[in-house]
Amino acid sequence: MIDNGIMMQYFEWFLKGDGTLWKKAAAEAKHLAAAGVTSLCMPPAYKGAEGADDSGYTVYDLYDLGEFNQKGSVRTKYGTKDEYVAAVKELKKNRINVYADVVLNRRTGADKIEKVQAAEFNGRNRYQMISEGKVIGAPVYDFPGRKNKYSNFKWNWTHFEGIDWNQDNSDSDCDYLMGADIDFNNKEVYDELVNWAVWYLKTTGVDGFRLDAVKHIPAAFYRNFLMKVRELTGMELFTVGEYWHGDVNRLTSYLGEINSEASLFDVPLHFNFLHCSQAHGAYDLRRIFDDSLLSKNPLKAVTFVDNHDTQPGQPMESFIEEWFKPLAYALILLRREGYPCVFYGDYYGIPHDGIKGMKQTLDKLMKLRKTKAYGEQHDYFDDPDCIGWTREGDKDHKDSGLAVVMSDGRGGTKRMYIGRQFAGKHFSDILGNAKYNIKIDDEGCGEFYVNRCGVSVWVHKEPKTGDK
Repeated sequence: MIDNGIMMQYFEWFLKGDGTLWKKAAAEAKHLAAAGVTSLCMPPAYKGAEGADDSGYTVYDLYDLGEFNQKGSVRTKYGTKDEYVAAVKELKKNRINVYADVVLNRRTGADKIEKVQAAEFNGRNRYQMISEGKVIGAPVYDFPGRKNKYSNFKWNWTHFEGIDWNQDNSDSDCDYLMGADIDFNNKEVYDELVNWAVWYLKTTGVDGFRLDAVKHIPAAFYRNFLMKVRELTGMELFTVGEYWHGDVNRLTSYLGEINSEASLFDVPLHFNFLHCSQAHGAYDLRRIFDDSLLSKNPLKAVTFVDNHDTQPGQPMESFIEEWFKPLAYALILLRREGYPCVFYGDYYGIPHDGIKGMKQTLDKLMKLRKTKAYGEQHDYFDDPDCIGWTREGDKDHKDSGLAVVMSDGRGGTKRMYIGRQFAGKHFSDILGNAKYNIKIDDEGCGEFYVNRCGVSVWVHKEPKTGDK
């Protein structure tokens, strides 16, 4: 029997840098599994240029998982290597797969510089050369704190396509260099990253990867990289890439270029949710899945509502309005298509911005996905302000089946077919928005109600004696 999967992105950007996240993940493993979570996408576990204050996206050393005294600390923002490995082990013990967040396209925080000749390009047009033959300071990464443990590979100017500024104009200690872009056409780079990936998987026990900013990396690299790592490890290696673009054609084209070796986050669907939440009833709900990856390639769509990039205070802030969050999560958790991802900040809250978590609602919706959201799906996307669908349930999941109805406007009642096997049985709204039970008629249909700007999820529940 296969249950519906749920991924959780297990961090938000403004987490306190107290080194406790790995311990929290281990402590929460049993609860998350019981709630229906089947995989965690963990934040970058390696050392960033800002040491214990680094969220992991300004990459310094991929081999330092909180083991070496580099960049002012041994641990990372989230803990030590031993705590990370222990958390992965505990999560897997509770049948939760772990996906490691990986940033491969850049390096930051160089150890020293070397003099090279370079061409200067327009900062607003990277294809326009301004000058050439200029001597600059280019980055060198030799990781003196690690002392060649795990790898003796040293990054120098031949491994980078370019840097965003001349190190010679900075302080002479050369402790920090922003934005050295990796040259993925360099065979030494390819071989080293394959070696690192094999080492990482064997060392940590993780099951797959989240690949950051894949649109900045040649598709041919990831196609070959993933095939090679799978060959060397014998792992299925589930991988999801972040291709941040609202045009679904860009995503489907990329999937074609990598031969569908990875899934992608459904960024266009996120923007549909955003626009609907901001429209306050002026959005046509019948079009909510239009031009999404879910509608074009559902087997490769990892659906999400928000994440660490879209939360308040981030450069790509596009946070879904609070009133629409339950509707959006119902749309990704209770349907047949897509692999839904729940955001840590939505679940636990974001104290930095005074945003409370919606753990109670998400626990209900995730449990519904785990226990009820099975069987044939019938869609009723027939009204711009009120849509719904039903799942008939299946024999493998006892008492499964549900009906979902939602509205971004006036609310109302929608007659929907849920199956003749439910004829004469009563259903109630498990979210508690509708306060009465309904009875399924002899044709297997019910009159399912939803309040204004809300969502109701109806499941089989016979009333107690005396209840209406």
